[in-house]
Amino acid sequence: MASRIQNSNMNFALLSLFLFLSLSKPIFSLSNSSISVYDILPKYGLPSGLLPSSVSSYSLSDDGDFVVVLEKPCYIQFDYLVYYDTKITGRLSYGLISDLDGIEVKKFFMWLGVDEIKVDLPPSDSIYFKVGIINKKLDVDQFQTVHSCRDGVSGVSGDFFNRILELPNPAEDVQMLITE
Repeated sequence: MASRIQNSNMNFALLSLFLFLSLSKPIFSLSNSSISVYDILPKYGLPSGLLPSSVSSYSLSDDGDFVVVLEKPCYIQFDYLVYYDTKITGRLSYGLISDLDGIEVKKFFMWLGVDEIKVDLPPSDSIYFKVGIINKKLDVDQFQTVHSCRDGVSGVSGDFFNRILELPNPAEDVQMLITE
């Protein structure tokens, strides 16, 4: 009889442990939650426009680890051209996104991974992006609204440099003079 009581206590303890572990790290997803990722960022003191409008799903655990999935990779022009991969991961805490992967910024013809994004506490007009050992301070206003993506870099900042590097085509220049 004593072993039967011990077994039922053990079963109850295992069931309780299973329930505790399964509920200890809830995951939020756009598919089963009314809370959007754009609502969550401000709750952590961050502007909602850090992510593009093409987020298809996300998950966020209690310890702050997150995964954001986009419909497709995209580009947005802020002060710098920013590339978003289809999967963005990191750790979210109040005023800070660390261990970031999936976001790159173009600087001097090179793409550099953004490692961290943080804001001042208490909030100010600045936001900081850590790229390797470099910290770049930008105006937070450009990240307050959610932006639409562009599929590629054409039409963003590449056109200017492409036009400079193009060789003149004398036949087109002559044709243009004739039609004017």
